[in-house]
Amino acid sequence: MFTGIIEALGTVKTIKTEGSNRHFEIESAISDQLKIDQSIAHNGVCLTVTAANDKRHWVTAIDETLKKSNLGDFKPGTQVNLERCMLNNGRFDGHIVQGHVDQVAVCKSIKEEEGSWIIDFEYDPTSGNVTVEKGSVTINGISLTCFNSRANGFSVGIIPYTFEHTTMHQLKVGDKVNLEFDIIGKYVQRLLGKA
Repeated sequence: MFTGIIEALGTVKTIKTEGSNRHFEIESAISDQLKIDQSIAHNGVCLTVTAANDKRHWVTAIDETLKKSNLGDFKPGTQVNLERCMLNNGRFDGHIVQGHVDQVAVCKSIKEEEGSWIIDFEYDPTSGNVTVEKGSVTINGISLTCFNSRANGFSVGIIPYTFEHTTMHQLKVGDKVNLEFDIIGKYVQRLLGKA
């Protein structure tokens, strides 16, 4: 389980395709703290560490993960948001994040507003996912609060710290992002028979 509070940025160094799988070599400031079989979120996607050394770690994404996320768009040099699993003796600073991406969204607009940014996203509503006003959503692994919630989209406000210390500063209109909708909302939707 994760919280959506990004620990570090990583950089994709190499990508190897093997069958329908892709193996990613990632360089980061926390790679030296990782061990084989550990789970770590990459842009919100929970992946298992398959190898690690002092500066780099390796993970594998299967075809299903590549289809439901933006990992298939990664190239050498792509920066990625990283978060290790939550410790059970620490503060819960974000919200409950499983690392299971539900679908992608497209960035529709970015507006700077005197030191912060308002970013609007749209997604395909046919899968039944929803946001609620002032509810939680995970974008590329970042725990955020949404507003302007509607059937096919929402907006988020980004403070300077989040903008500078995550991949948000690289986001452009038209970019795809990974979405994980709030787990409590998904259960409520299922109980109401809408999913």
